[in-house]
Amino acid sequence: MNKNALEKLLWSIALPGFGQLLNRKYIKGILLIVLEIIVNLQSNFNEAILSSFNGNTHTSINEIDFQWLMFYPCLYFFSMWDAIKDANEGVKSSPFLFLPFVFSAYFVTVGLIYSSEVTIFHVFLGPVFLPMLCVIPGIITGLIVKKLVK
Repeated sequence: MNKNALEKLLWSIALPGFGQLLNRKYIKGILLIVLEIIVNLQSNFNEAILSSFNGNTHTSINEIDFQWLMFYPCLYFFSMWDAIKDANEGVKSSPFLFLPFVFSAYFVTVGLIYSSEVTIFHVFLGPVFLPMLCVIPGIITGLIVKKLVK
């Protein structure tokens, strides 16, 4: 990944849409930012993040609207993939660049679904930390599938 694409990826992690703005895709960037704000507010995600980081993961379950939060993984990972894809315009890149992002979105969504029930080593991670951990197997699975498909 070139330095330009990495920069866009990191800004998209900070806030979906920022990478698109840096790529001069203003309408797409503003749309992604607006969608992120809507999903964030409707799902009450910031309150859940605060509770989780303060050690109140059980409280975060009651604060979240899971129906809205289910949109978050796809929005985030689409934004990251799109920012890299647009940053690599004109540069030969893998036609299967999307696979790690798609699998990460899937694994994070599944992690979110089970986040109110799953404990790891008797530790309840909740709807913030369990989905974050699910990024790792998502990326690994996506990279393996990408290698197999090539």
